[in-house]
Amino acid sequence: MGGTAQGRGVPGGRRYVPIAEHGLIGDLRSVALVGTDGTIDWYCCPAFDAPSVFASILDAERGGCFELAATVPARTKQFYFPDTNVLITRFFTEDGVGEVQDFMPVGGGRAEAERHRLIRRVVCVRGSIPFRTRVAPRFDYGSLPHTVRLTGDTAEFKTDGLTLALTATVPLEADGPDVCGDFKLSEGDSAVFALDKVGGDVTPRRCARTEAEEQFAATVAYWRRWLSASRYKGRWREMVHRSALTLKLLTYAPTGAIVAAPTTSLPEELGGERNWDYRYVWVRDAAFCVYALLRLGFTGEAEAFMDFVTRHISPGDGKTSGPLQIMYGIDGRTELPERTLGHLEGHHGSAPVRVGNAAADQLQLDIYGALIDSIYLYDKWAKPISSGHWDDVCALVDWVCAHWDQPDEGIWETRGGRRNFLYSRLMCWVAIERAIRMANRRGLPADLPRWRECRDTIYRRIMSRGWCEERGAFVQHEDGDVLDAAVLMMPLTKFIAPTDPKWLSTLDVLTEELVSDSLVYRYDPRSSPDGLRGDEGTFSICSFWYVEAMVHAGRVDEARLAFEKMLTYANHLGLYAEEISHTGEQQGNFPQAFTHLALISAAFNLDRALG
Repeated sequence: MGGTAQGRGVPGGRRYVPIAEHGLIGDLRSVALVGTDGTIDWYCCPAFDAPSVFASILDAERGGCFELAATVPARTKQFYFPDTNVLITRFFTEDGVGEVQDFMPVGGGRAEAERHRLIRRVVCVRGSIPFRTRVAPRFDYGSLPHTVRLTGDTAEFKTDGLTLALTATVPLEADGPDVCGDFKLSEGDSAVFALDKVGGDVTPRRCARTEAEEQFAATVAYWRRWLSASRYKGRWREMVHRSALTLKLLTYAPTGAIVAAPTTSLPEELGGERNWDYRYVWVRDAAFCVYALLRLGFTGEAEAFMDFVTRHISPGDGKTSGPLQIMYGIDGRTELPERTLGHLEGHHGSAPVRVGNAAADQLQLDIYGALIDSIYLYDKWAKPISSGHWDDVCALVDWVCAHWDQPDEGIWETRGGRRNFLYSRLMCWVAIERAIRMANRRGLPADLPRWRECRDTIYRRIMSRGWCEERGAFVQHEDGDVLDAAVLMMPLTKFIAPTDPKWLSTLDVLTEELVSDSLVYRYDPRSSPDGLRGDEGTFSICSFWYVEAMVHAGRVDEARLAFEKMLTYANHLGLYAEEISHTGEQQGNFPQAFTHLALISAAFNLDRALG
């Protein structure tokens, strides 16, 4: 649930809080990560993919942070205000108990949306506690100098492109490029810090205690009102709802985009090079998110993403990677150049730190199945798609029919060359099959004879060349013998019966070779080189796919045990990064949408099987 609150604020003595020791707050435009020691060590302003203001999670010395903690030895515990994304960090000391309430107000008028306010409210609930704060922004990933001007209780941090104003109800002092303050609270006392993006029509504005209380109440009410639309009433309500609240935090309200994760370069292996920028819209991840949110009854988010697709994803731009990119910027932009920030040492020295993502230019055929499946579900569960949207679907399916048998980079974005991946073929089959269903159900115009012929050809190709007789399993790519957890999607997409002898044999072989105490590896990079050095942990989405595959295969008791075990690997708040290390630590970007949407789906199907 927490740790100690000492040691981090001393220059030269800062340490890295583990990835899992963080909570997430946000305003549907950006987020902040708050460590269990009370430090905000990741925050990009004004949007998910903007350069960071606080990034000490990537470089404890140069990244910048917002420290706020008791100055005496303290135990800390962190939790969410029930059914909200308001985060509470509690400090337990010999002389009292205090807490920091962190939140970012959501909604309000246009001016308030432009303010991008981050509020930190400190309350002493028992006894008395001395606190200290240090606000040390480091603009543009720690590369851009800034000026600081302190006037009374307001500090302005200014660079050419961005100005932040900090207002406080306690005295502040300038300390070089930073400001700091020491204060003591007795039982019932509170202090408020508000960090605003200012400029244009938005001017610095004090956040008095009464206003902080009002905004706290309004933010709590917003999240509870949003969550009340959930239809999930099953056994794992707390975990499913935390996952839903997390997915909502990863949506970008102005466009309906859904990011894969709100961080960049958190390592898949400490000291390794598998560090990537996930602050973009992966077509696959976002489409699966739509499925998970529709399952729970959140049609508004699905509709917003469909608007994003309609507005920003044109099937006719004729790129070498196909009519769709695998990812887009949150504003729909297609250029996401990857570069390395050599001045940052990386989390626990895990360089390189990258921004942008070169995988945007890869060919990944599976995205067509993910997107069209989400459109099919939206059309079925939310509201019928428009005629124009159907024309786009037809264009995509026609393209898939003409190009499904190309080698590609695959779902895992390997940088070891293109192959004929089974999962890519599978999702091309899904793209065509779901489009045929839509056309039949609604009587929509389509080249059905061609689509059916192509769908059936893909099916036979997978069954013949994706099956390895020697292994007794479906394998990663055609005419190979490497296992890949992505094949767990075969029964989940209704490609193969979950009790088919070939599938049950595959499930047994996967269990024996890729599963470790319910945790599932994507593949073995030693037997399937992916162009990168080092190992990786188990992949959490695959672990939840495994649960779902076992449910469908009738192995419900095994599935439930694996699911319950998987829940023990969540952090203290119910959040997951991308991977889990061999010692059970969270690895990779955090929190990851892929993992949380898979948790929702697994819980939903497991509940249904248990009755």
